[in-house]
Amino acid sequence: MKTIQRAAAFTAMFCVIIAMLITSFQIAIYGDPDYRFYQKEYEKYQVTESLYMDMEDVMEVTSYMMDYLIGKEEVLSIETEVEGRTQDFFNEQDRLHMEDVKNLFLGGLKLRTVMLLVAAVLVLFLILTKADLKKMLTGAYFAALGVFAILIAGLLVSFAVDFTASFTVFHEIFFTNDLWMFDPAEDYMIRMLPEGFFYDMVMRIGAFFVGGLMLLFAVMMAVRQKAFWKYRGKTGEK
Repeated sequence: MKTIQRAAAFTAMFCVIIAMLITSFQIAIYGDPDYRFYQKEYEKYQVTESLYMDMEDVMEVTSYMMDYLIGKEEVLSIETEVEGRTQDFFNEQDRLHMEDVKNLFLGGLKLRTVMLLVAAVLVLFLILTKADLKKMLTGAYFAALGVFAILIAGLLVSFAVDFTASFTVFHEIFFTNDLWMFDPAEDYMIRMLPEGFFYDMVMRIGAFFVGGLMLLFAVMMAVRQKAFWKYRGKTGEK
């Protein structure tokens, strides 16, 4: 039974960490309702100059695009002043690719719900089988964190060595077509969201994720130590 309990605890904590990763994506992308991070990135990469647009118009397009990705807008289409004339900012390739992105993002949010439900069921199993929750869950979290630490280290090395190649591999894994391959000479969206933007966004997501992992690590350590001293107190009384 102990082996089953340990496996259940590890799976529960692994699910929690995956849920934290998805939440980190959501916070990094949507955590600022005014999209100040995006504006700073546009200024950093001189997006307005590339598009011949005012920042106000770029931010309006951004807000609409983000509403589309979260499911608040049905069609990715907005007219704005770009390159000196009023036209739809997005073309058909944009719409097809962003539909894939939208499905991926919303699918991730559904996956987070599933992961949390699985974790809750497994914790309930541990309670019903009278497992030592404090010891079992903290130990499982440290083990799961170790696995993710290896994965994170590998990703960081990959990004540092060649972000472009890593970015390409990501798209090849998660997309079944080549609609993500844009031509900056003809496509406005890729000019608004250059590769540097995605690098900075990945770092932003990573910062939120690692911060969340460390916060939960501190909580688990506190719980572990409290359980340890409580155990020492009982054995001391004997």
